[in-house]
Amino acid sequence: MDEDLCFAGVDELATRIAEGELSSHELTDACLDRIGRVDRSLNAFTVVLEDQARAQADARDDVRARGGDLGPLHGVPVAIKEEIDVAGTVTTYGGRANVTPAAADAEVVRRLRAAGAVIVGKTAMPEFGQWPYTESTAHGLTRNPWDLGRSPGGSSGGSAVAVAAGLVPVAIGGDGGGSLRIPAACCGIFGLKPQRGRVTSAPHEHLWWALGTSGPLTRSVAGSALVFDVIRGGAATDRFRADDPAGAFTDAVARDPGRLRIGWSTTSVTRGVRPAAEHVEAVRTTAAQLAELGHTVSEVDPAYPDPSAAFVPQFFGGVRAEADIVERPERLERRTRQTLRLGAWARPAVVEWGIRQGEKIAEKANRVFASVDLLLTPTIAHRPPRLGVLEGAGTVEAALRSAPAIAYTALWNVTGNPAASIPVGFASDGLPLAVQLVGPANDEPTILSVAAQLERAQPWAASRPVW
Repeated sequence: MDEDLCFAGVDELATRIAEGELSSHELTDACLDRIGRVDRSLNAFTVVLEDQARAQADARDDVRARGGDLGPLHGVPVAIKEEIDVAGTVTTYGGRANVTPAAADAEVVRRLRAAGAVIVGKTAMPEFGQWPYTESTAHGLTRNPWDLGRSPGGSSGGSAVAVAAGLVPVAIGGDGGGSLRIPAACCGIFGLKPQRGRVTSAPHEHLWWALGTSGPLTRSVAGSALVFDVIRGGAATDRFRADDPAGAFTDAVARDPGRLRIGWSTTSVTRGVRPAAEHVEAVRTTAAQLAELGHTVSEVDPAYPDPSAAFVPQFFGGVRAEADIVERPERLERRTRQTLRLGAWARPAVVEWGIRQGEKIAEKANRVFASVDLLLTPTIAHRPPRLGVLEGAGTVEAALRSAPAIAYTALWNVTGNPAASIPVGFASDGLPLAVQLVGPANDEPTILSVAAQLERAQPWAASRPVW
């Protein structure tokens, strides 16, 4: 029973708890037991809040027993990426430079708790989320549950592994260049980067300036929509705010998308990066499946603009902004200190210039949506690489090694568009395959609707790694 519980979708589990078929105590115990048995091989969690989680679960069950109001995530265990504040734990940003526990929850965590969620722990990331591989001096290597010798991607790799391995039904991550979509693709789960400003960054004004946003990693599209409906919305302190689409995201999942124009392309945004043959085939196969579902599907030339002028200053400025608030900067990784030296030129005025360049790049990139409703591409160019991608690399070499991971994702952080990684089966190496669906500004509902349609046609959420 515990195995099935651990691999059930967040939406199913929330329903079962609400209907009294399952208690939060039972579910939380099952997750904590699995974390204790399995995570020593995976290294997804940096902190497990075992006592606090059990106490929260018991409190959730007491509310239900008394007939109190139940939130949409009542009693459901959730994991949180290390860059997000959880009261009573140190916000490490994946390193060792902070030592004082956060006094309060980040707004996203507060909303999760208000919806009834049980916070079970925090998940691994590379320091400051700089790289698309979850490797750090502080926490070591996080392993892909489908092959322990492979990377789960990053930077939200710990969150992705926790969900893919059935440690929790949902984990919160962040995406500043692909950091939700890349590990989702490597681990075979669903990850939607929402529209810039859709999810608050409070208590911070921004996450890597205009590049970053937070969101859930889940086993199903419906689970993602459910969590987004809990955490979406801005706060007064946010630098960036999104126009709110009408209706719940869960309604979009249940809705037939109708007949859409979907363009596909395997051309890489990054010059010189070529996609793996199996990724090209995955896009072509998904395009054919979408055509069978009634959509008008055609190959297109997106005429991608180069996002470097916007991405690079915001990358360096984002790392600098987070490094400026840690308590013990002398404890930063050597490579991070090198990043800060190399990015010394990315002062506030330069970052603001980069944000303005991003607006120009967005105008060019979004021209593709004059002729299509959604764009289908690979999520990543390479297969999930072997562990130790960053070993021995300085900042420049690490950036070069990271290029195949972010070649299709980082542009959409620059533009702010919503984009999702959708599992579409497995390659000959036994590791997951994924494709990316990109939508026009503020159109997460259409992405969710089509992703759910693909999920129904090919129920990939049932897949689980064997232990």
